[in-house]
Amino acid sequence: MNQINIQYHKTEIGELLLGSFRGRLCLLGFRYERMRTTVDDRIKKGLNAGFIEQDDEVLKKTRKQLDEYLDGTRKEFDIPVLMVGTDFQKSVWSALMKVPYGSTSTYLQVAKDINNEKAVRAVGNANGANSISIIIPCHRIIGSDGELVGYGGGLTLKERLLKLEQSNTGLCDD
Repeated sequence: MNQINIQYHKTEIGELLLGSFRGRLCLLGFRYERMRTTVDDRIKKGLNAGFIEQDDEVLKKTRKQLDEYLDGTRKEFDIPVLMVGTDFQKSVWSALMKVPYGSTSTYLQVAKDINNEKAVRAVGNANGANSISIIIPCHRIIGSDGELVGYGGGLTLKERLLKLEQSNTGLCDD
């Protein structure tokens, strides 16, 4: 059977679960999030692989870059990612990666970005199915009315990540 190397990483925003498959990051999420089992099972099935707690270079590099992101010294990641999902989901996740650090977008705008304006709800579902949090920045997507909506790590954390980014781009009025 194929293997997904996993590691746990304690950070100021909670304990994260990181996974890599054949030299690419395929999993980055909150260890205790509500949908943890569902996400993990989807990744395992999609890659026909099981989890093995083992470190590797991709996981080491991811931990280092996450720590730099959280301390405000990194705005972009250069980790090779492996998106596990449908073609539609992958198109949404690719669009999310184009939302700049310190900025936000809406589900409607992402739907427009992928040339499928009527797919707002499906974009929301794909955003929720993102298995590579922070690096694929689903926290940057907000409701059309400017409200913070839905985040696997919780809305408090979503707000914290957005404030972290805004304070490092000079956009915050605090």
